[in-house]
Amino acid sequence: MATVHLKINNIDIEADSSMTILEAATNAGINIPTLCYLKDINKSGSCRVCLVEVKRAKSLLSACTTPVSEGMEVFTHSERALKGRKNSVELLLSNHSKDCLSCVRNQKCELQALAQELGIRETHFEGEKTPANFDNFSFGIVRDTSKCILCERCIQTCRKVQGLGVLGLENRGFKTIMAPVYNTSFANVNCMQCGQCVINCPTGALTEKEDISKVVEALNDPEMTVIVQTAPAVRAALGEEFGLPMGKAVTGKMAAALRRCGFDRVYDTNFGADLTIMEEGNELLERVTHGGCLPMFTSCSPGWIRYIEFEYPELLPHLSTSKSPHMMLGAMIKSHWAQRNNVDPKKIFVVSIMPCIAKKSEIQRPECNTSGLVDVDAVLTTRELARLIKMFGIEFNELPDEDFDPDLFGDYTGAAVIFGASGGVMEAALRTVKQQLDGVKLEKVDFEACRGLQGVKEAEVDLNGTKIWIAITSSMAAAKPLLEEVKAGTSKYTFIEVMGCPGGCINGGGQPIVSSRIKNGKLGMGYKDLRMKALYDEDLSRELRVSSDNVQIQELYRDFLGKPGSELAEELLHTSYSPKERFKIFD
Repeated sequence: MATVHLKINNIDIEADSSMTILEAATNAGINIPTLCYLKDINKSGSCRVCLVEVKRAKSLLSACTTPVSEGMEVFTHSERALKGRKNSVELLLSNHSKDCLSCVRNQKCELQALAQELGIRETHFEGEKTPANFDNFSFGIVRDTSKCILCERCIQTCRKVQGLGVLGLENRGFKTIMAPVYNTSFANVNCMQCGQCVINCPTGALTEKEDISKVVEALNDPEMTVIVQTAPAVRAALGEEFGLPMGKAVTGKMAAALRRCGFDRVYDTNFGADLTIMEEGNELLERVTHGGCLPMFTSCSPGWIRYIEFEYPELLPHLSTSKSPHMMLGAMIKSHWAQRNNVDPKKIFVVSIMPCIAKKSEIQRPECNTSGLVDVDAVLTTRELARLIKMFGIEFNELPDEDFDPDLFGDYTGAAVIFGASGGVMEAALRTVKQQLDGVKLEKVDFEACRGLQGVKEAEVDLNGTKIWIAITSSMAAAKPLLEEVKAGTSKYTFIEVMGCPGGCINGGGQPIVSSRIKNGKLGMGYKDLRMKALYDEDLSRELRVSSDNVQIQELYRDFLGKPGSELAEELLHTSYSPKERFKIFD
């Protein structure tokens, strides 16, 4: 690639000829504000916020779309550039609802932050606003077009990250809005409910459906026993909502905060993850031994489940029938825990704290009901948990570290913790399956080939003399080639892990929103890497790192379930799937 020499703000810079002004400036540590730009995803120049002055150019140019050239002289904060940028933001604000005080994105809105940085105290463009649409009919995602700036980040994320294209621009001119096809609801299209559009939206146009009030109501009901469980990825990101560094694990403070919120029991979904490995590992061995449907897909990610039901229904037999960890633990709480504690299951309210918006739709699946009861009653995202803690006046950063409740479901292994990262489910399964097949305690439990943020990872694994190929992928755009191979009957794999969000649950749609400046800029180790490291560090710190070594898991099978794959285990811990219609358009 050729090198060009240019000046940005009178600083001499070298850049690849393939770069834009924005990329060259970012590499040089010069910040140019953006709204529509999202690295590797969206580069439309539609927001006109990254306007810069280029010497001898007749007009201001958008830095995200203008390529660098030899001898170019760029001024990012000249009077002319700042005035153009300010006009662009004022125009966006003129069509914005501006209910900042009650908006869930208040103080975390990129448009609001830009208005503050540019010193905008009033707007000079007032008039009619584009007619707004409000869609809160799906279980997980809320759309409010009165806050949309038509940046297309959500549209391109759905297309390029998930390969779906659920969203697009509807209508023309002043009436243009962002919407699912025919401006229908998220509930009526083939949406994964993954929430990647939400965490990439710069404003409050897309948010998760908030269920905090439902949880508060249960906490204040004296007849209800309210039990909470937290997914592994939550501990790796929750601290960000309280100003702590990215990648700072807050496991102990999180348990302490939940206890102070008034939950009757505080459990870790990691126990459910260990339980999932027992059932899923047994299912894999059964399929390999008795000629079952292979390759087997993991089934922990509800966004992935929605995707395959919509897009590849012919591949449903390849899915593991094991429920996801929090659904398994919910089923255990309303059966085994209820029996042991002599509590009516109908008087138990289970809350799951999840990094995932799709979990909100998962708990509504009728296939996941146990004995007429839902396994989990409410799901709060990591962001919602932070809001709950703040609502209850808890000084999170001042809390002491506390443990989860130890009874019945209090223990977990390191294998369970890494469920939150892409490749973690596969590595956890391999640890248990290999130990069982080899018949001796596993000396080396680390399967490094499963780790990392690549779109697809693969490895050949020796299981007591039998060699199998495994594959790991996250995001549906990355998964599609693997699915096409399985569909064509050419896949060499025995076991495939699929996660709906790129990087896995650490980057779930319910996690703290990372600003585009961090996503687009140079952070050193990326936010996904930092969150992932927090999980692998906790895995290393655990005395037991193989799910089948969990003593409480062993006791659960001995005292209640019998064995993995037993009739009772099938009833409580397994589920089924069915094809779904892609579109439901109503008049």
